[in-house]
Amino acid sequence: MTKKNKIVHIVNGPNMNLLGEREPEIYGCETLERLNVRLSEYAAKHGATLTFFQSNHEGELVDYIQSLEASSRIIINPAAYAHTSLALPDALRGKRLKAVEVHISNIHARESYRQHSYLSSAVVGVIAGLGSYGYFLALEYLLKNYD
Repeated sequence: MTKKNKIVHIVNGPNMNLLGEREPEIYGCETLERLNVRLSEYAAKHGATLTFFQSNHEGELVDYIQSLEASSRIIINPAAYAHTSLALPDALRGKRLKAVEVHISNIHARESYRQHSYLSSAVVGVIAGLGSYGYFLALEYLLKNYD
């Protein structure tokens, strides 16, 4: 990569703290803590540092996004807020963040109310249905394409 350390923010929405417990047939058996460790190890190999934030509360997610520097890199799994929140995409747009939206499950193959994401119009890309691997793809993309 480059000589300077790159920072990427990983933001997870509601119920992601239950990863590994909640509906493992859909979301897998890996915990969020284990995923974060694996992501950190991968990032370190590529000269990057990650920050992690998870909340079940929409306002806390908005506050966190607003606290980031403009044009920061962010991987966001809004979870159920993808289908209900207008505040999250507004916050992303307001800070001009370089964001990739990630969903562990394929939201387009699920219930009709899960098939639309309000966040998608505020991000540079969307990865859905590839399990936790989607986070690694998003990280690789952000590291290669945004200085």
